[in-house]
Amino acid sequence: MRITGVHTAVVEANYDWTFVRIDAEGEGLSGIGECFGAPGLTGIIRDLAPLLIGEDARDVDRLWAKLRWGCSGAGSVAGIAYNAISGIEAALWDLVGQHYGVPIYRLLGGGKFRDTVRMYADCHAGEALHSMDATMVERPARWGQEGPDAVAVGAIRNPEHGRAYAKGVPDEVFTPELYAERARQVVADLGFSALKFDLDVPTPYMQDTASGTLSRAEVRYMVELAAAVIDAVGDEVDVAFDCHWRYQVADAQRLAHELEPLGLMWLEDPVPPENVAALARVTKSTSTRIATGENGYMRHGFREAFETGAMDIAAPDPQKTGGLLETRRIADYADTHYISMAPHCIASPIGTVANVHVCAAIPNFLALEWHGMSVPFWNDLAVGFDGPVIDQGKVKVPDKPGLGVKLNLELAREYARPDEPFFDE
Repeated sequence: MRITGVHTAVVEANYDWTFVRIDAEGEGLSGIGECFGAPGLTGIIRDLAPLLIGEDARDVDRLWAKLRWGCSGAGSVAGIAYNAISGIEAALWDLVGQHYGVPIYRLLGGGKFRDTVRMYADCHAGEALHSMDATMVERPARWGQEGPDAVAVGAIRNPEHGRAYAKGVPDEVFTPELYAERARQVVADLGFSALKFDLDVPTPYMQDTASGTLSRAEVRYMVELAAAVIDAVGDEVDVAFDCHWRYQVADAQRLAHELEPLGLMWLEDPVPPENVAALARVTKSTSTRIATGENGYMRHGFREAFETGAMDIAAPDPQKTGGLLETRRIADYADTHYISMAPHCIASPIGTVANVHVCAAIPNFLALEWHGMSVPFWNDLAVGFDGPVIDQGKVKVPDKPGLGVKLNLELAREYARPDEPFFDE
């Protein structure tokens, strides 16, 4: 089953959904995969494509290694190249599964630990998330959402997460009442049993967005936000909160300590991701469970954190960390330390369903992220499900060959980025 073509398309949604299609000779089969968006991503895929042409698509792991070492000059241990490799690898598994007539989860160790995968709804900051470009800067959404002022000509543009919006204090403030109402709505209307909200949001007491510090008043307000959500949904719904790598160790410790009585599902990314020892100081200082991992690459990127007890819950992103099999390997490694998996996922239904296959194949699974609530065409982009992809907060594990769903080409073409190729058209 020789590879004959590698093609890309990018759909503008809440993020850039970057798809890879791999074609093979003989059977007329093609596999589809999705990458975590990044600047220059499709260029990387095009540069890697010659390494795949003529190869046997069934040699997925060998080809993964070939691509990895093909990027060795740019640093083969982490970085945007793995976003590209992850999407390519997922497309290969889809192709191979179709060839053998088995679903992807059968190729990831042969086991299916569950028939449905529990999703947690990322509620952002209690309102619809604007569309973001490859640098995490807001842009007008293609489906008619009013665009942010920052897209005006000449305006300074800053990424959404981390400390990059350091100049000035945002004037938008989120309230406990807003959070509580959003939580009740998602549970009542969509049936989710697990939610996540941003906690690193502007508060009335914010003084300095660059320092990573928190005043006593800010901590109190953040705890009020969290308490409002938990009180609104009750004990039968688990709730996590995300900090997007924003804080200094001492401030993160203080916040996590004050949140302890609430019994969070987890507190995510409280400190920047580069220093595992700093993360371990936070994790070991609190009974609030700490989750991290979306900036981890391959199993090697999780070794130190697992071995030093720096995280309670692992959250690798399969569209970024190295692919589906590599995520399975991370899960096995985590399981030797009795750490649960809650994969990060901001993907379209194509990438989400690929992640569902991984989550079905591992024992130590907690929940998978859904970040598409603000995209009105999210469910319609995948063809092959009877009804919505997510039903009452769960996804049924597909049993059809390969991925088990197809990309809705007509809809994808409607929202495709005009400055990018649309596969081989």
